[in-house]
Amino acid sequence: MLLAFNKPYGVLCQFTDARGRPTLADYIGQKDVYAAGRLDRDSEGLLLLTDDGALAHRLTDPRHKQPKTYLAQVEGIVGDAALAALARGVVLNDGPTRPAHAEPAAEPGWLWPREPPVRYRKAIPTSWLTLTLREGRNRQVRRMTAAVGFPTLRLIRVRIGDYALDGLAPGETRVLR
Repeated sequence: MLLAFNKPYGVLCQFTDARGRPTLADYIGQKDVYAAGRLDRDSEGLLLLTDDGALAHRLTDPRHKQPKTYLAQVEGIVGDAALAALARGVVLNDGPTRPAHAEPAAEPGWLWPREPPVRYRKAIPTSWLTLTLREGRNRQVRRMTAAVGFPTLRLIRVRIGDYALDGLAPGETRVLR
């Protein structure tokens, strides 16, 4: 079984939490499925869950280089130099990243409101980027955008390999082939 789940902001990518924070168990009714990968608590979007260990391995092992595509709302207006740096790969404290596909994006019309909303600052504009990575380090997109001078305010994963969010509302699941 393979499930697509649109993970809401603030939900942990685990089924239990000793501190009582929202977890996958609050949304996923199927038994014996496990997250194939992770999203940070403050990230949103596509999470795949499966009961197939081999499939989970293919989806998450860095050797398979599954592309993961994100929409990132960042602080400031991103220019060509920052996009070129992201495309080349940037040096983080744990080493250089692989090159990423990076391009400006419009705020999507299908985007749901986030609770709580991203803080609005009248004097600081924001912009949107689409980033596709073929690796998955801890908080990598956030660290990459910060490294080029544009901190991430909102991060939504929209695709993993051949699997996409495709209109799935926050908190909803869909069985995939």
